[in-house]
Amino acid sequence: MSRLAFPRPALAVTAPLPVSLAAIALLLTGCGTERPDAGRAGAGAAGASSAAQAEDAGKDGVRITSLTLPSASPSPSRGLSVSADDLDRGSDSGVSAAYEVTNRGGEALTYTIVFTFMSGDSGAMANQTVTVRDVGPGKTVRGTVRAGVLPPSAPRVTRAEVLEVTKVPAAEAPVEAGVCPASGIRVSADQGDAAMGLRVVSLHLDNCGTRAYTVEGYPLLELLDENREPVDGVEILDGSGEISTGAGPDEQPRRVTLAPGESATAGLVWRNTTESGAPVNIPYVRVRAKADADPVTVTPNLDLGTTGKLGVRPWKKAER
Repeated sequence: MSRLAFPRPALAVTAPLPVSLAAIALLLTGCGTERPDAGRAGAGAAGASSAAQAEDAGKDGVRITSLTLPSASPSPSRGLSVSADDLDRGSDSGVSAAYEVTNRGGEALTYTIVFTFMSGDSGAMANQTVTVRDVGPGKTVRGTVRAGVLPPSAPRVTRAEVLEVTKVPAAEAPVEAGVCPASGIRVSADQGDAAMGLRVVSLHLDNCGTRAYTVEGYPLLELLDENREPVDGVEILDGSGEISTGAGPDEQPRRVTLAPGESATAGLVWRNTTESGAPVNIPYVRVRAKADADPVTVTPNLDLGTTGKLGVRPWKKAER
């Protein structure tokens, strides 16, 4: 049995390494958040910063603006030679970089950015993710990321790049962990699991409010392309049986009531098989827990191949 995605609403609704003098890079020691009031980065090694900035064209309004390289000297300067042996590899490297995010759109957006460290042979040494929230239209937000602890045996990092950018309307972005929205309901998606071409991503529904919350059946989905426009030609299925039995048997939809502090999950299941025709990739999914719920846009990056099908499993109460 298939279902149509609901109509689009009017509301736009997750290390690094020794450094060289040529150019260094950035990253978080873990997933992080930069806010619109984040300060400008401090001064770094001027020569390295300008060289790297010239090479970094950025992506989707996000770019690296300067790099900071620690040295044995308290005041690095142009022409200073820094050996990897000068760094204490057992603690934070001190390598950091400044970036800026410019919203060229007409609504406030929340950005999720993946930065990557690369070695001289263009090998990816590490990726890190930063979330920049509530960037107003026409506004630029600046932040600084740190490379953290550098693995002792890794090759030197020579540059950093903006690898991937996703952006959703700020009003529809999943809230930070530990934050409860006004609705009292928190919706998010995990990183998923992939095996033998089968993909499974879980949607999470947390009652962080003060009243019981009831859902029944399946989450309502709208599939969106890279411009956050609706995607046609994909069949949204009740259950995953038509996709695969590898994700376990389908459960019957039922009424689920969550007391404050309780959670529910639902699954997205698909295969990325590619045969004839153009493969379909869907970066964004707008989710409603039920018909009258506020929409939340998550970014599971559905690589549906040419299958044209996405299975949705019903909400069920999560085990504590």
